[in-house]
Amino acid sequence: MEKIRVIIIDEQPLFREGIRAILESTGECTIVGTSTDIVEVLELVRTSSPDVALIDAGLTSSDPLDIARQVRHTAPRIAIVILTPNEDEERLFQSIKVGAAAYYTRNITPNELAEAVRKVSRGEYLINDDVLSKPQLASRVLKSFRELTVEEEDEGAKDLYSPLSSREVEILDYIARGNSNKEIAKSLKISDQTVKNHITSILKKLSVNDRTAAVVHALRHGWIKMHDS
Repeated sequence: MEKIRVIIIDEQPLFREGIRAILESTGECTIVGTSTDIVEVLELVRTSSPDVALIDAGLTSSDPLDIARQVRHTAPRIAIVILTPNEDEERLFQSIKVGAAAYYTRNITPNELAEAVRKVSRGEYLINDDVLSKPQLASRVLKSFRELTVEEEDEGAKDLYSPLSSREVEILDYIARGNSNKEIAKSLKISDQTVKNHITSILKKLSVNDRTAAVVHALRHGWIKMHDS
């Protein structure tokens, strides 16, 4: 089985080596590089083709969100996991905007970290399900969707053809309203796993890496409409 290729962007040697030991002990991961220098990081991304990048949100030598943004620009399919020193809604919002697939505090357990890396490497989007159910945060995410849509409104006519099934469009519409997976499952009377399966299918069809990008893509093409929070 091909191993999950991981890059670690963390300036604390003890924590960095701890992550390496945890992931390598699973037998499923290989660490292809570690750095906090943006030039070195981007070179590693280009030459080593990592599947997952673990980024410490508490970096002092570089802007971690800027690193995440540039990494995603260089390799759109890479999964970004943000590890934060503490709960911070502003940092969480910015992590959503740069397309992070997961966001955890640094007190995550070894088993949770290993499982998160496995899941994001398969294209799953693990930004906590309850994030978009927080009213203020949901409002900010929706406003961000609207601004991104307006910016590109003049690029051309809306594409009325959608590669998505009617159920997939329906699920994207629920996501745009700020619903979590659990809320979508309850509203549509389907299981949480079925919702996750649909989202995985959506990401593959649209060739995007996360739900934020999928919703923005659907809004730009006129497949779903913007809702007020």
